Amino acid sequence: MPMFTTRGAGVAVVACLAASSAHATDPTPKWCQGVKIAAFPGGPQGAVFANNVYNGFKQAELDLGPGVTYYFSDWDPNKMLTQIQQALATKVDGIATYGFGGEPATAPLVDQAYAQGTIFTSLNTALPESEKKYGSKGFGYVGAPNYSAGFSLGAEAAKRAGLKAGDSVFVWGLKGQGGDRGQRTVGVIDAFEKAGAKVIYQEIDTATNADPNAGTATFVGVMKANPDIKIVVTDHGALTSNVGVFARAASLKPGQVYFAGFDMSPNTAKAVKEGYQNLVIDQQPFLQGYLPILNICLTKKFGFAGFDVNTAGAFVDEKNVDAVAPLAAKEIR
Repeated sequence: MPMFTTRGAGVAVVACLAASSAHATDPTPKWCQGVKIAAFPGGPQGAVFANNVYNGFKQAELDLGPGVTYYFSDWDPNKMLTQIQQALATKVDGIATYGFGGEPATAPLVDQAYAQGTIFTSLNTALPESEKKYGSKGFGYVGAPNYSAGFSLGAEAAKRAGLKAGDSVFVWGLKGQGGDRGQRTVGVIDAFEKAGAKVIYQEIDTATNADPNAGTATFVGVMKANPDIKIVVTDHGALTSNVGVFARAASLKPGQVYFAGFDMSPNTAKAVKEGYQNLVIDQQPFLQGYLPILNICLTKKFGFAGFDVNTAGAFVDEKNVDAVAPLAAKEIR
């Protein structure tokens, strides 16, 4: 009898411990409920790439339960900086935004955020000094290492197109934009110059940045003035989605010029299948929305440090586009 009693007590203790342990680790739905976040999709509402980021934000909001306010910035760094100030004034728990403004303009806002208890984290465009300063307090980065991504795209396009020293290439980008964002265009140019190419560069103007159709005349003019261009790189997701329009306007046949660019979209997938678009880096912008919300929630609820995630790990071309196209149609990839 004593042995039975002891064993029974032991079982009871074990059962109690098991129940306590299970209770402590049981998954909790909407575990980030009550946390208030300001999230920045980047472009105008419904825009290419911005909508993929927005969809990631929305899925994280649904899964995790925070209250999220959205700020659409029309790809305008100055507008984004103003909106960040507005978000800070509302004393939100966290801000997930692009680093378009660069460190000099954005770092004071990051300092203000952490001074008032707001977690600040970046996506798509890094703020490395701010991340170094506040990483232990939740500042992370979700996106591509931009210079490396640009260089990789340029080098891969040069290899696949059989680029030779002296050949002409057209890079249409945002070299003049501050901070890390401009470095992606610089990376593309550096790769082509390393290959000995003649680089024809055009900065994306404000109108084309907001609406790629506004750049059609510019593209046609560059191509007519330089008919020997062998490769075109569009360093902008919306411009990449418009390659079919640009090529037809310039009377180019599929494959006549090698097109490389950034970011998948339904139109980009279509252009790849048609033979106009040859190479795309998929930055997986859905993750650039979802993971920063998760980052803020983890930091706010559990004190986790920020995390750094490279989302640009794959090229898309005619060989694998069929696997990605259905997801691009849903604006997930």
